[in-house]
Amino acid sequence: MQLEWITRTSTRTFAPTALGWIVAAAIGVATGLNSPVMAQETAVKDSRTADQRIDQMVNRGIEFLRTRGQSDEGAFSGETGAAVTGLCVRAILEHRPEAVSSDPVVVKAIQYLESKVQPDGGIYAVGSKHRNYETSTAAMALNKANQDGRFDSQLERAKNFLKDIQWDEDEGAQPSDTAYGGAGYGSHSRPDLSNTSFLIEALRDLGTDANDESIQKALLFVSRTQNLPQHGNDTAYADKVGDGGFYYTPAAGGQSQAGESADGGLRSYGSMTYAGLKSMIYAGLTPEDPRVNAALDFIRKHYTLENNPGMGAQGQYYYYHTFAKALDVAGLEVIESTDAGPRDWRMDLINKLEAEQQADGSWVNREAERWMEGDRQLVTAYCLLALKHARK
Repeated sequence: MQLEWITRTSTRTFAPTALGWIVAAAIGVATGLNSPVMAQETAVKDSRTADQRIDQMVNRGIEFLRTRGQSDEGAFSGETGAAVTGLCVRAILEHRPEAVSSDPVVVKAIQYLESKVQPDGGIYAVGSKHRNYETSTAAMALNKANQDGRFDSQLERAKNFLKDIQWDEDEGAQPSDTAYGGAGYGSHSRPDLSNTSFLIEALRDLGTDANDESIQKALLFVSRTQNLPQHGNDTAYADKVGDGGFYYTPAAGGQSQAGESADGGLRSYGSMTYAGLKSMIYAGLTPEDPRVNAALDFIRKHYTLENNPGMGAQGQYYYYHTFAKALDVAGLEVIESTDAGPRDWRMDLINKLEAEQQADGSWVNREAERWMEGDRQLVTAYCLLALKHARK
């Protein structure tokens, strides 16, 4: 009998048999990062609960978006079309669902997203080369705002649009093709794991079952981005690295943002590994599946919040976003890190984001602006979304 994902309780466990390691709820076993913390600061932190600390960060982050982040037309970083605005709206509503009608900033942002709804059902700026990314993030925002059913029709059309834009037979791809089942930014130049993970999450958020054909097609693509032979990755890269982590794409000759190994393998890195784990869970895989086990083994060996493993500071806040979401979706409380022992990942995340929040309430990647991480609106949305999953 297969194990089931453990639902949220005060004592969650997760024990993949192939790894032989046990993750047990041990709240308080690991309460901080490995770096030293001043005694006075520790005393202040210890006087507040985790939720109080999250609330303080969230209030400051949302206030930044409300007072300094929005354009006159209602957009957050409008040059990205609906993408960053969708992330910001979803981030605010995850913590303040009542803002959908009570906060004029949120109301205006939702109106901006509505203005990007296209005749084909997508939600994107005219001429956009990022139709999948924009539609996925905007649809998840509007779904969170859909408290009275007013976006039902638009969301159904957005769901159909996302299925249509996926690489499959309609694009001339066959299951044997490395692009099959994946999604790219939306220009149909090449699918990748990041955009495919957004598509899977958006489809699931919009009510698509894990067994739906579109999700299972996407799982074929996700499996081909994992450094794991004989379990869905039938590409030439499958056994060159073999660490169970994930890379960017197997399509169009393959690419890893972390570079290649000496023998031409595609190196795994942190943010894609958490995106891959999250996607596999949404696609219905259980703890006993070898692909899940291998991903968790990589995570156990490379657990850190000091950087994006394999990438350093590049994509670090996107990493925090995928890290928190994947571990929460997996139902994990503690990670048995190879280097540091049992880690309360939520407390580690809280400590890290609290230390990195700027004086104006925002977050920004000061070390590496690649992938728009110099954009305070985008990075603040990532952090607010991560903090939602840091709540127990």
